[in-house]
Amino acid sequence: MFAPHPIAFVRTPFTETSAIPKGLGAKHDAEGVIEFLREFEEGLLDIEGFSHLFVLWVFDRSTDFDLTAHPPADEKRPHGVFATRSPRRPNPIGLTVVELLRRERTSLHVRGVDMLDGTPVLDVKPYLSSVPAEKLRRGWLTEAEARNASAQKP
Repeated sequence: MFAPHPIAFVRTPFTETSAIPKGLGAKHDAEGVIEFLREFEEGLLDIEGFSHLFVLWVFDRSTDFDLTAHPPADEKRPHGVFATRSPRRPNPIGLTVVELLRRERTSLHVRGVDMLDGTPVLDVKPYLSSVPAEKLRRGWLTEAEARNASAQKP
């Protein structure tokens, strides 16, 4: 069995999950700092050349899971947990794309954090995508956004 260990911890302005922006139109522009353990500093060599990073992290305060979720973007309709970003997952692993602002030794200053302060980080990778925007699909979220837009028309 694979036993993951944190390589870093993230500092964010969020101490309560209720403070993290969620739902349709949520803006993820909060800044934070990913503080790597000293023994992993060498692994940060050349990371400054990337504008965005994938951050793989642990929902360390999640205690259980559901196979069906009711995301804030579409609360009235159930969706399978694997079709959502719910923290209540069989393996409590989170994935976030952040913008890298700068590096200071073992600290990466980033924008776009959506995790609680002190969250353990399992890995960081450069964001690279070869999928053209016109080929991306947003699943049930596209329908939820359309319903929300039509509901807000006067």
